[in-house]
This record gives sequence, structure tokens and C-alpha cells, in this order.
Amino acid sequence: MGSINKENLKNRDVISAKDFSREELEFIFDISKEVKEKPERFRNSLKDKIISMIFFEPSTRTYQSFQTSAKSLGSDVIGFAEPNSSSYGGKGESFHDTIRIFENYSDCIIIRHPAAGSAKFAAEISKKPVINAGSGFQEHPTQAMLDLFTIKSEFGEIDTLNIGLVGDLRYGRTIPSLCYALSKFDVQLNFIAPDTLQIRPEVEEFLASKSISFSKQSDLNKAINDLDVLYVTRLQKERFVDPTEYLKLKGSYRITLDNIKNVKEGMIILHPLPRVDEISSDIDNTKFAKYFEQARNGLFVRTALLNLILS
Repeated sequence: MGSINKENLKNRDVISAKDFSREELEFIFDISKEVKEKPERFRNSLKDKIISMIFFEPSTRTYQSFQTSAKSLGSDVIGFAEPNSSSYGGKGESFHDTIRIFENYSDCIIIRHPAAGSAKFAAEISKKPVINAGSGFQEHPTQAMLDLFTIKSEFGEIDTLNIGLVGDLRYGRTIPSLCYALSKFDVQLNFIAPDTLQIRPEVEEFLASKSISFSKQSDLNKAINDLDVLYVTRLQKERFVDPTEYLKLKGSYRITLDNIKNVKEGMIILHPLPRVDEISSDIDNTKFAKYFEQARNGLFVRTALLNLILS
């Protein structure tokens, strides 16, 4: 990995996937692979650390994988998963003061918040490292890291792959982070969605500035047979301003066995989860379904990341 080592990532904030070079991402993947294959090497390596997890929005995989990662490293975990149980939600404490309090109590803050820019603001307030576990519909950088780790684990490399992103590309926060991370590699991106859910202009502009090849289309069946990776996202009802728009589009891009009957032999299907009905359950037992392994990989990547930032 050349000059990249643990010192490059020590005490780093993780706010945007844009902030990490290809070399840094590859280094994180190498450490994640070590965590997966030899977890005993990392056990209790952060036993003198305290990690704050402050989640202002619901979460299952992200919260539990970070918590499990922290505990496997021997860290104490404090914080809340429900803002109404905190002074922020119950007594009107400001966001600024909440961050300052947890900065005093811990060595690292992992934050999820419904407002765009929340993680960046927290990092400006705190002198301790801040990890963005989801900021509104803006970004989710550690999800992108585990997505790329999963792709690399399956194919051995990321370069040259043809990757399709389907579903809600406008409101989902996983998609921008994934695009920013993939921009470090030589890939072809295909955005498959109706016009009202297509990729946001700022993501398009960023990819164009990096000379990343991409296409936009609405017909899944015209694109799917050429893909190496199909990345499916759910329609996020909670992020639609107009409920009627959600109802109109719900179920627009449902992946069934019929859709994948002529796909490439080694094609994989990923999903950041939770899913609703966008992937038929009878796909779960096919060789193409990798979304549960993808979720498991979140544990390895987040363990590696915490170890690199805090060790």
C-alpha cells in the first residue's frame, strides 16, 4: 500500500466518502480482511477506550454492527438509540451541547441524524473523532466502505466492473457515498430509476469532474444482463415530501427470478437493507444474492475502522 499506514487514519473523522483516497480505502479493506480472517488479533485492542453512539434516527444494522465492533475491541459504549431518552429529545438540549457533552465522556463519537450536514457540524464542534453513521439523505460513508469491501471480496478487484444502481437514487444516502467511493476506481456506473428518483445533480457533477463513465436509464431489463453488480435500494417512504408520490412509485423496480434469468454467471446483487418488497424473497437462496454477506461485512469494516482511528 505504499506510504499508507495506520498513522494516516489515526484520529480521522469519517464524514464523507470523498475524503478518502483509493489507497486509504484499499488499506481499510486489507485490515477488514484481517479482522474477518483473524479476529483474535484485534480482540480487546481498544479496551481503554469509550465510544459514544448517538443515534437521532432509527437503525438496526449500522447501530448493532458498530456496537458489536466496539465491544469486540474491548471498548465501553455509551449514548442513545432513541433521542427522546436523552436531554436533546426530552429537555430541549441543543445539538451543540449534546456533542460537547459526549466529547467530554468518550474517545470517539458515532452519529446518525436526519439533518444534512449534521455529522460535519458535529466534527467542527468536537475535538474527538466523529464518524458519520448517516446524515439525512446526504451520505453514509461507512456503508460505502463495506459495499466496496463486499465487491472486492467477490471479484478480487473493483476496476473494470459494470455496476448498476437501481431504485431510489435521489433520496437515499447510501447512493452518493457509494458513488463518491467508486469514483476512485475505473468502473462503469448505470443509474436505473424513473426521472423523479434519478441520481441527484451534485452527484452527477462530481462524477463528471472525475471523468467517471455513467449512464442514466429507466428500463432495468435493458441494462441488467450486462451488469457485474446490481445494487438495489428501497424507496424510502420517510424521505418523500409528498406521500402520493411514494405510493405512485412503490414497487416500480422489483427484482424477481424472471429479471435475473439471463444475467452474467458471476453477477451479484447487493442491498444496503432494510428491504421492503424490492427484492423477491425467492432470490435469497440464489448464488446472486450477497446482501446478507454484505451486512455481515459491515462488522469487519467497522471494526477495522475503529481500530485504525483509535489504536
